[in-house]
Amino acid sequence: MRIVIAEDDALLREGLALLLRAEGIDVVATAGDPGGFLEAVGLHQPDVAIVDVRMPPTHTDEGIVAAVEARRRQPELAVLVLSAYVEQAFATELLSHGSSRLGYLLKERVGRVDEFLIALHRVADGGTAIDPDVVAQLLVRTRPDTRLERLSPRERDVLALMAEGLGNAAIAERLFVTDGAVHKHIRSIFAKLDLAPTDRADRRVTAVLHFLEDANRRV
Repeated sequence: MRIVIAEDDALLREGLALLLRAEGIDVVATAGDPGGFLEAVGLHQPDVAIVDVRMPPTHTDEGIVAAVEARRRQPELAVLVLSAYVEQAFATELLSHGSSRLGYLLKERVGRVDEFLIALHRVADGGTAIDPDVVAQLLVRTRPDTRLERLSPRERDVLALMAEGLGNAAIAERLFVTDGAVHKHIRSIFAKLDLAPTDRADRRVTAVLHFLEDANRRV
């Protein structure tokens, strides 16, 4: 796995590089600004980019903009976004450009090394990894009169774990239910969100996008 890191905090940037190299992962370049990041991606063609949301010069959304541009230039690039805060609008913006090979984690998750590495490998392998704290805050911010209100509490639990990027077996393990029960809940979620089996889009991804976009509209 070849990685480029884009983080303006030099201490965190170098700490991440040291951590990953200690795990045998090839960090091919690091950058402290969006321009340097895009240049490094173009030069090294990495498998994964780890990108801070807030970067110079304004420290608002430069990291997200750069990540979207990097994926436009290199569609197969996996992106793991790091943020100090829950900024669900940015998560939704990234997902709207395709959810495969995408992760969104709070920076505090990096300190939980095993969890961070699991998320990194999941994204590198083509999956999605959304921080559980992001998902939890999105759930709190939802309100009545939406399609999500059709879901039962257990179905909302399942959808929240889907939003984190967990597969059926992992969801079953987390909720202490059978794989069959998870499959049944997911079928019900699709039905209640009006996602037909004939839809060309990935219904699992579409369900998660409904979840994130609905919460984003309510902020």
